[in-house]
Amino acid sequence: QVVAVTREPGGCRISEKIRELVLGREYAEMTPVAEALLYAAARAQHVAEVIRPALERGEVVITDRYVDSSIAYQGIGRGLGVDEVRAMNDPAIGGLLPDVTFFMSVDARETARRMSDREQDRLELAGLGFHDRVYEGFKRLAEANPGRIVTIDATRPKPEVHGAIMAVIEQRWPVIEKAKNEG
Repeated sequence: QVVAVTREPGGCRISEKIRELVLGREYAEMTPVAEALLYAAARAQHVAEVIRPALERGEVVITDRYVDSSIAYQGIGRGLGVDEVRAMNDPAIGGLLPDVTFFMSVDARETARRMSDREQDRLELAGLGFHDRVYEGFKRLAEANPGRIVTIDATRPKPEVHGAIMAVIEQRWPVIEKAKNEG
């Protein structure tokens, strides 16, 4: 099975340029609406150019972030509203939702501690209140979508986190477990 690994914002040339803009520290004055629309624009290009073609070829797509992130960050964190951000993203994703989303559960204070030794982007610098709202937003999304969003306790050591993710994947797609045992 071919696996395509990508990220948002980004994953293709145009979306990477939008990533530079939306995460750039020099654009602190960016409004929440502009931010949300830029994420949706990057996602539209990414879906059209990378995700949908990979799926049409029968590939498995793993992406670091997708539409749930916009709902949590801009819809809840920035206060734009869940329905409003969904509406901005509907044309971008064209009905394409993931089979599974992993919510890596780490509260805002622990996340800030983990990032303290590196340069942070514009969103990472948004403050603890913002990140508390985003964390609560992800928790709400996970509770509202228990069949699709799986919460992983990411405060555990990396090998345990990896094991928890792999257990979900192997349970949902037994063919992966079979291939792993044969290979």
